[in-house]
Amino acid sequence: MRQRFSFGKKHFLYTFAAVVFVLALVKWIWIIPGSKPAEPPKPVAAVEPDSIVRRSAANDTLVSDRRNRVRLVGADGMPVRNRITSVSSFRDCFPDLNDIQLATAQRLGVKPVKDRAEAARNKEGLVYVGDNPFFHVQPLSHSIPYLVPRAANLLTHISRAFLDSLSSKGVPFHKLIITSVLRTEDDVTRLRNFNTNASSQSCHRYGTTFDISYNRYVTVEDPDGPERRRVRNDTLKWILSEVLYDQRMLGTCYVKYEVKQGCFHVTAR
Repeated sequence: MRQRFSFGKKHFLYTFAAVVFVLALVKWIWIIPGSKPAEPPKPVAAVEPDSIVRRSAANDTLVSDRRNRVRLVGADGMPVRNRITSVSSFRDCFPDLNDIQLATAQRLGVKPVKDRAEAARNKEGLVYVGDNPFFHVQPLSHSIPYLVPRAANLLTHISRAFLDSLSSKGVPFHKLIITSVLRTEDDVTRLRNFNTNASSQSCHRYGTTFDISYNRYVTVEDPDGPERRRVRNDTLKWILSEVLYDQRMLGTCYVKYEVKQGCFHVTAR
């Protein structure tokens, strides 16, 4: 005769102990003893870009936009001759002091280098700036021909706009002359020995800044062709000031009118 199975108190305790053991084993396998369960990552608050970052992003688009073709001939077939207006005042229209330019240069530029040897070893983030169809880099004694890409693009953009403006005003071609580019710490020290106006906190140390001469230009003409008419430097200065004023108002750069150095001091934004 088969004996009937009954689930008593003793069996209940055995079953309960087995379940507790299995749960404890699972916990020991998946969670290291003494450690806390990993908390879900907290959402990272979005960082609002400041004015320098926003301006630089906008300028990358402005400088890289397709250039409009210069209109040289009107509907009547006659050459277009736009007026030369210059600016009301060089000092008032280009007032950006070194302190204003420096904050942007430090954020968007490279770290200053001690001397030429260190500069030769650390050219990451810089591009070579040399003579080309748009501007001329004079022999440099207190700087080296390198800029950050944003500043190099801006320099080419300004130079091409200058040539376009010459064409639209019927003025013979001239190239801009670049007188200073990237300076090392040694360059700044040597320059300050005879130029008391040179700042120890020069924006040129960051590769964002260049100087454009306003009283010297390169005459572009065919050496085998007829002699072309001469243009006063003041006329070219007025046209250059129009170009720089437009760029400054667009927000692509800071510009300081340097009286004693005979140049426009430009920092890319």
